[in-house]
Amino acid sequence: MKTRPTTQLVPHTVDGKTRMIPVQVDAPAPPRDWDRLVLNGVTGIAALVLTASVVWSTASIGDLLAHAVIEPAAYGAAVVFDLAWIACMAVEWLARYDEDRAALPRRAGHVMLVLAMLAVGAHGKVAGYWEIGLIGAAVSALAKGLWTVVLRHQTPPLDERTRAWIQGELADAGASLALIPVRRQLQRAQGQVDAERAAIAGSDRGSADPDPSDNDADADVLDIRPGAVTTKDAVRTAWDAGIRDRDAVARAVGKATGRMPSPETIDRYLRALRVAG
Repeated sequence: MKTRPTTQLVPHTVDGKTRMIPVQVDAPAPPRDWDRLVLNGVTGIAALVLTASVVWSTASIGDLLAHAVIEPAAYGAAVVFDLAWIACMAVEWLARYDEDRAALPRRAGHVMLVLAMLAVGAHGKVAGYWEIGLIGAAVSALAKGLWTVVLRHQTPPLDERTRAWIQGELADAGASLALIPVRRQLQRAQGQVDAERAAIAGSDRGSADPDPSDNDADADVLDIRPGAVTTKDAVRTAWDAGIRDRDAVARAVGKATGRMPSPETIDRYLRALRVAG
């Protein structure tokens, strides 16, 4: 039986105190995982095929587009054809546990692969070698087909109930993630409201009589006509009637109190009503 050196923690006691210390021992070596080796080899082959496909498609489509635009732009656009279906294939792999989400990138990948193959075939026709165009287009199909086989092999089979359970777990996690920016927006909005209320409260505390002429007028009215409407009450009445324009509110207050209040007073009362409302 094959062995290999390994490190294990064993108890060791000195002067009545025990500690776990590392000791090197020979342990049985596990058998070689041939399945993993074969899968790694196949994955490497698929990567080489994919690289060859990208190089071939980019060269063919780039040469085709170079008839109309400069070469850097032509080859830059040409590489997009293969990168598009490769990206769709990667997204399909990420959504392998959710068949519904994987369906869209799978269909999109097929469409983009067909477009890349048509472009390669068109280059062969323009160059006068349609056979080469067909063979070159098949390279992209072979690359995608090989990667589809590899990825499908590594996708664990799931029954409908297990798939539904996983979708529920993903939905809960997605809801928790979606609540994070929502809570941030609520906190920012609440902070603005608190700041506005603090500013209004500070203004009221800093000036018990922010508009002396207005309060004196109210006092005079109360002295002459006990129970008369104050400016604050008149603004509240206009607000409840749906009036939001400052000038319109000022006219309504003037009619109710018999005098025209200052714009600052109207603004202060309206601001307080907006915050409270």
